[in-house]
Amino acid sequence: MEEPRIRKAPRRLRSSTVILGGMGALAAALTSCGSEPDKRCVDRNSYDAVNGYRVVDSSACKNSSSTSAGKGKKSRGQKSVDGEWYYDSDVSGRWADYGTFDKSKAADRGGFGCSGSSGG
Repeated sequence: MEEPRIRKAPRRLRSSTVILGGMGALAAALTSCGSEPDKRCVDRNSYDAVNGYRVVDSSACKNSSSTSAGKGKKSRGQKSVDGEWYYDSDVSGRWADYGTFDKSKAADRGGFGCSGSSGG
C-alpha cells in the first residue's frame, strides 16, 4: 500500500516582510513620478572634447531658460560665462557631458501611476 502524500502548507511571508516590500515599491513610485530631470549649470563656451562642459555656479544660469541662450556674465575679472542649464548629463568632478540643453528631450522619469506624456 502507498503511503499517503503529505501536503505542505504554502510558505507564508511574515507581515513585516510584506510591509517593508510594499513600502519600498511605494517609495520608488512616489519619487520617480513627476521628478524634474537632473540639471547642472554649465558654461556653453567651455566645451572640451574629452571632458565636456565646465560646471559653473548656478547663479550664471538664473536668467536662462531651456529654450533661450544663457546670458553671459562677468565674474570678478574672469572672462564671460555663458551659463545654461544642461540636463541629464554624466558628471565627473567639475565637468558634465552626454546631456542635453533641451529640457523636453531630457530622460522621461515616469513611474508607477504617472499620467501624461512628454513633449516631443
